Amino acid sequence: MSIDALKSQIADYAKDVRLNLGSMASDESLTNQQKYGLMVACGIASRNPVVRRAMLEEAAPHLSAEALDAAKAAATIMGMNNIYYRFVHLSSNEQYKTMPAKLRMNIIAKPGVDKVDFELWSLAVSAINGCGMCIDSHEAVLRKAGVTAEMVQTAIRYASIIQSAAIALEAAEELAAAE
Repeated sequence: MSIDALKSQIADYAKDVRLNLGSMASDESLTNQQKYGLMVACGIASRNPVVRRAMLEEAAPHLSAEALDAAKAAATIMGMNNIYYRFVHLSSNEQYKTMPAKLRMNIIAKPGVDKVDFELWSLAVSAINGCGMCIDSHEAVLRKAGVTAEMVQTAIRYASIIQSAAIALEAAEELAAAE
């Protein structure tokens, strides 16, 4: 399933989601690897199987095997880190901030692709998962590497579009089941 096939499954009340999905592939503000890696990482992070398949199918022809694996790794490692660091951030017990995480995160140091691309994907997944500590950390690494605010905003825009597609599909399924 491609993005076009995904768009055809989105109800008319979510027409803006369809339009936004359509604009992603033609966006030229990011490299192809950044753009299609975002689709993969955010598609996985959406936790919606239809969206995940559509994003993987759309992106696969444009990514090397290494980049595809790295985008998948960004989604999965952030799935772990976002839970842990969101807890550390939200807990009123300051002791947790002084404790080592004891989580293996080697992929972050050696993702197999350009570090900036991996950080951009990790940032977008962290936005989907709502981890403020991770958002701040990845955004700081990106800005230090010279990534513009516009590129960061584009990555977050992709995350929001992909997540909204998952929400639209889930709402349609629930409404159809209730009828």
